[in-house]
Amino acid sequence: MSRFVTVLPSARKLMDSLRDIGYDFPSAVADLVDNSIDAGAENVDVTFGGEGAGAWVRITDDGMGMSPSELDEAMRYGSERTYSSSALGHFGLGLKTGSLSQCRRLTVATRRRLKGRIAVRRWDLDVVAERDSWDLESPPQAELPRHLLEPLQESTGTVVLWEHLDRILAFRNPDGAASRRALESMAAEVAAHLGMVFHRFITGEWTGGEAFVNVGVNGAPVTAWDPFAREERRTKVLRRQTIELPLEGGERAKLRVSPFVLPAQNEFSSPEAHQLAAGPNRWNRQQGFYVYRRDRLIQSGGWNRIRTLDEHAKLARIAIDLPVGHEDLFGINVAKMSIVIPEAARPPLRTIASSVVQEAQRKYRDQLDVVLPRAGAASGGTPTASDSDLGGAPSISGDWPLILKTVNEALRDDPPRRDALLVRLANAFD
Repeated sequence: MSRFVTVLPSARKLMDSLRDIGYDFPSAVADLVDNSIDAGAENVDVTFGGEGAGAWVRITDDGMGMSPSELDEAMRYGSERTYSSSALGHFGLGLKTGSLSQCRRLTVATRRRLKGRIAVRRWDLDVVAERDSWDLESPPQAELPRHLLEPLQESTGTVVLWEHLDRILAFRNPDGAASRRALESMAAEVAAHLGMVFHRFITGEWTGGEAFVNVGVNGAPVTAWDPFAREERRTKVLRRQTIELPLEGGERAKLRVSPFVLPAQNEFSSPEAHQLAAGPNRWNRQQGFYVYRRDRLIQSGGWNRIRTLDEHAKLARIAIDLPVGHEDLFGINVAKMSIVIPEAARPPLRTIASSVVQEAQRKYRDQLDVVLPRAGAASGGTPTASDSDLGGAPSISGDWPLILKTVNEALRDDPPRRDALLVRLANAFD
């Protein structure tokens, strides 16, 4: 009969290795907002404070909070917590790995009842490196900063504090101007990312108002970003479809697919609306699949090897809602930033994507008919003044006819490349 030997991993080496699990700063913050929503929070705020080497980031919520024993379990790597069917949490790692991917000291304060004590626990990578032990700190409250405990003085909820921001402030002089600009830029990037990832929760529209939450950055409300520009009159909403995936025992999981074709540039209600719809990664990289797990956006664009990014398909965006309870079929990574589409879903998704892209390409070509002076250009002739009239659309002043003639002559045998270049030139002077 075998005997067993308990072999604990080195706390110092494992915790340091898990810092590189794949988070960037906005996705790490989003993982903590998941926890706040799971805790029933109505308000979540991300605050950037301090200066230089003393800078800190705080994520505060007014959810149900945790008891001391629940906090101990939450701070465990590979928490044994049981997640509900609607929970956004999944792996039991996000609080720790997401936080310590960006900082060297993670402190969590929480209060379950208004009359109860505030429980505080801390992971400090410098202390772990020194002790090489899985000893979770319970620091005395007298030594804790005011900005950690203040939000819990008259409220239940949880406060997560990041200090020693070595990944964010990786500057030779953390007290310099470059460091301050980095924090300001990071705050704006976080606001944009949270507005995209949690847009269904912020508006409450998609969730039927049941999961409404206010999200703020430095006290300013985060604005939801709808990837499908549904407020625009010329956005085309295509028929929603359902893909059934076979499961063991003869059951089937249902994958909901909602396709959209966004307006062409000249169809938007304003230039500002067109710029907003471009998204954080801009038009070309925002085309493709928008994958939701329980209304939380996991993937924002890309075709998952079903097709390639294409200038002519940039108006095509497709919402995919993963089947509740069967999300593991899609290989969601720990950072909740990407999925793997199972083989059974690829052929029907390829068919849907092709039809949506065809519609997007048609709208793209219609835009070219407005933006590009085709008369005379197709034959390679020199455009006349009427040929180069863009009907109120932007032009490149008096040089446009010469540019148009040159591009057409150089790329006459490659119409897609020619059209893409001309539209890029026109848009550059928008």
